[in-house]
Amino acid sequence: MRDTPIVLETRGLQAWYGESHVLHGVDIRVHEGECVTLLGRNGAGRTTTLKAILGLTDRRSGSVTVNGAEVIRLPPHRIARLGLGYCPEERGIYKTLTTSENLTLLPRLGPGGLPLADVLTMFPNLAERSDSYGGSLSGGEQQMLAMGRILTTGARILLLDEITEGLAPVIVEALGRAISLLKSRGFTILLVEQNFHFARHLADRHYVVEHGHIAAEIAADEVDAREDQVNRLLGV
Repeated sequence: MRDTPIVLETRGLQAWYGESHVLHGVDIRVHEGECVTLLGRNGAGRTTTLKAILGLTDRRSGSVTVNGAEVIRLPPHRIARLGLGYCPEERGIYKTLTTSENLTLLPRLGPGGLPLADVLTMFPNLAERSDSYGGSLSGGEQQMLAMGRILTTGARILLLDEITEGLAPVIVEALGRAISLLKSRGFTILLVEQNFHFARHLADRHYVVEHGHIAAEIAADEVDAREDQVNRLLGV
């Protein structure tokens, strides 16, 4: 993937919540069509990195570029319209709307989204529950809905936060297949994940976040040789 353009990059990214200084100079880059993970322990700064990219922290500094354009001073809605889709850890679905309504509610960001029929093929559970309210779906179905919703918008850079947390193995496997399919269709994915077993076979590269900075960058073909380092950093 190193011969494809860099579509998302941070340099010296710092971020604050109130007076709490959470990120201390995060440098990452994601090439077009890559799946890159942010690994780390709870509280390391992985979710904050996603939010800082999108301008959702109280304050940030440094550099964030999307397709080469600097966005550090742009508000979140303008950053999203550059083709970023965000699936937050809390999922953020509308519980009083049906599955079908959730999937068709978001605005179009561009022409590169998946047709609704393709999303329903990827997640058959959603087709079966199309008339069910979001709040009545299982946790796994809600996660599928949160992912499926951003796929219809035309976003080509997907920021996915802890999508496997607390889910049954069969759902985790379905989400892994979905990510593999999205990669094959040219989507770019930045994935925050605690489950290294899930992430290691999907990602082209891994960044390990520790105390608000990047402690290691590990390519997929280096994982076996550096597994002891990864386990030590993750506290496994």
